[in-house]
Amino acid sequence: MKKAVILGERQATLADVADPRPKEDWVVVKVHAAPMCTEYKMFAAGRKAEYLGHEAAGEVVAVAQPGRVKVGDRVVVMPLYACGKCELCISGDYIHCEHTPDYEAFLGTREGRATYAQYLVKPAWLLPQIPDGVTYEKASLACCALGPSFGAYQSMRLSAFDTVLITGAGPVGLGAIVNARFRGARVIVAESVPRRVARAQELGAAHVINPAEPEALNKIKELTDGRGVDCAIDCAGNVQAERFCVDATRRKGKVAFVGECQDDLALRVSPDMIRKGLTLIGSWHYNLSHFPLVMKVIQESPLIDRLISHIIPMSEIQRAFEISASRESAKIILKPWE
Repeated sequence: MKKAVILGERQATLADVADPRPKEDWVVVKVHAAPMCTEYKMFAAGRKAEYLGHEAAGEVVAVAQPGRVKVGDRVVVMPLYACGKCELCISGDYIHCEHTPDYEAFLGTREGRATYAQYLVKPAWLLPQIPDGVTYEKASLACCALGPSFGAYQSMRLSAFDTVLITGAGPVGLGAIVNARFRGARVIVAESVPRRVARAQELGAAHVINPAEPEALNKIKELTDGRGVDCAIDCAGNVQAERFCVDATRRKGKVAFVGECQDDLALRVSPDMIRKGLTLIGSWHYNLSHFPLVMKVIQESPLIDRLISHIIPMSEIQRAFEISASRESAKIILKPWE
C-alpha cells in the first residue's frame, strides 16, 4: 500500500509499505477519506514522520473473526487506540484510557496505524458505522473537525440560552461554530487571520473580534451586558487565548480547553476559581455513546459543507501539506486512492 511520510523540512512524499492484516478483533479498513490535522506542524518544523494522521473514514475489507463489523461496512475510524476493557473504555470515554495496547507487539509490525494511508488496522469496537446517505468525506468530520467541541459542549451543556466565545477559527474552531449554531447558541469568535474571520462570519458567528486589540475584552463585556459570556472554548491552543477565555467568561460560567498547548497558563486560584466560581473543563473527544448525535449534526446542519475547504488526492501530498501549513484552510480531506 501507499502512505504519506514527511522526509524533512517542508518535504513530503508517498512511500510503499506492506499491506496490514487483521488479527483477532482488529480489522483492516480501506481508507476513503483522511482528514488532515496538526501534522502540518511536523512538516513545517522538518520533523521526519512515517506514521501520520489519527482520523479517517473508510470500508472494512478484512476481518480475522466474526465480530462487531463485517466486510463491506462503512465506518468512521475513531482517533487513537485503547484497551477496550477498563472502566473508561467501557463507559465510552476511551480517549482517556491509561492502558494503550502495544500496537507493534500485538500485530508484529508498526504499519497500519497511520491514517494518511490506503489501509489501516483498528479494533472493531472503535469503528462506529456510517449512516446510509452520508459520504465518507462528511463522515470523517465526526473526528477532529466536530469531535472536540461536541464533547466540550456536552460537558458544558451548551444550549440556545447561552452565548459562547470561541477562540481560534481554524478547522477545530470552525467545527465549534457549527456545533454551537446547531444547538442554537449565540456565537462570538476571537480571530485575527482575515480568511478565518471571513469563514467564521460565513458560518454565522454573531460577532468576530480581534483578540490582539487592546479593547477586545471590553468588547466582549459590551456584547454581554457587562457580564461576560456564559461559556468559552479555546480552540487556538495558546496561553493568551486560554487566558482570554478565563477573563471573558462570566461568574459561574464554564470554560473548556480543546486546543493543545504545552505552555503554562497563569491561573489565579482565588480570583479565577474561588471568587469567580468558574468551571474549567479539559476536552479531547466525545463519549462514544454520543456518536449518533454527532452524525445528526453532520446529517442536518446546513453548514457542514463549509467545514471542508479542500479535497485533495494523496498523490498530491506535498501540495496538501503546503495548504495545511498556510493555516488559512478549513478541513482538508485526503483521498488515499487518488
